[in-house]
Amino acid sequence: MADGSSHVSGLPGVGTELGLRASHADRDQVVDVLRVAAGDGRLTAEELDERVGAALTARTMGELAVLTADLPTATASWGAAEVKDVVRIEQEGASTRRGEGWVVPRRMEIRSAWGEVILDFTQAVITYDTLRLDLDIRGGSLKLLTRPGVVVDTDALVTNYAKIKASRSAVPETPVVLRVEVAGELSFGQVVVRPPRRFGR
Repeated sequence: MADGSSHVSGLPGVGTELGLRASHADRDQVVDVLRVAAGDGRLTAEELDERVGAALTARTMGELAVLTADLPTATASWGAAEVKDVVRIEQEGASTRRGEGWVVPRRMEIRSAWGEVILDFTQAVITYDTLRLDLDIRGGSLKLLTRPGVVVDTDALVTNYAKIKASRSAVPETPVVLRVEVAGELSFGQVVVRPPRRFGR
């Protein structure tokens, strides 16, 4: 935890003096770091609630530093990444994949005909608590690879000669870090929701 050093590591503005007053943006970023850590299994639900409460009432950068000092700084690396409100995917007869390290936006518009779209959340950079997917898919499939803390809601999706295959999370008590709301229309295709496969290594 805090050791009295004069700089913050893994927080907004690395090298910031601990005594400086924290801004709303600084508090929000720490809250997001904590949510990602909880989704990775580094914090329990009780620890997450306690630290989020402390982050929202923190007055200085030093108080925020204490809350993330025992977490890998990599979980805060998204601070330098470009975060978009809307990302669009348009394709026909093609395949698109978002994999390790991709930054999850607030909303995605996916227009796909006879192709495949894969959104892998297992090592994604999550900066919002909700992602809305607006679909217009004809043929092919949308695959959502989840991790503990990522939940998918397909209730608003209209299907025509299509199917939805969803696997339940094996860790239901995990705090929700991202809710994926799937809407729009799916014809002659499928949406597959499943957690990452386990490897024996």
